[in-house]
Amino acid sequence: MTKTLAAIAAFLLIAGAAVYWNMPRPMSQADGGHMMTPPDTSSLEQGEAIAQVALPAELSSEAQIGKRMFEAKCAQCHGANAAGQNGVAPPLVHKIYEPSHHSDAAFVSAAQNGVRSHHWNFGDMPPVEGLTDADVKMIATYVRALQRENGIL
Repeated sequence: MTKTLAAIAAFLLIAGAAVYWNMPRPMSQADGGHMMTPPDTSSLEQGEAIAQVALPAELSSEAQIGKRMFEAKCAQCHGANAAGQNGVAPPLVHKIYEPSHHSDAAFVSAAQNGVRSHHWNFGDMPPVEGLTDADVKMIATYVRALQRENGIL
């Protein structure tokens, strides 16, 4: 009986430690990370650009293709040059979407499957029709070029 109680106690302790270990925690600047808090957009008009985006002097051929695809499939919501639109969709030129937090594969998954709202309060993103994985990778190449130009690495 004592061994059974000890085994149950050990199991509960390990399970509790696993739950605690896997709990999401906000990163702080002191942790070497960055805050994943979206900016306050309350002073912006509905549909106004959320981010100020500096444009690269040149784009690679892949980024140029991605730009055209972005303009055709993504800009309606995410705004010109991925600057976002207040009340509509977030800017992709934002620290939240840096490669170490949202990989290019996350862009592909978002386009294919949609995304539940988790950083911003604009509602869920629906899947985007008519884009292949290769198309989304080109779009990601364009977004990454914009991000680099704006200090998001």
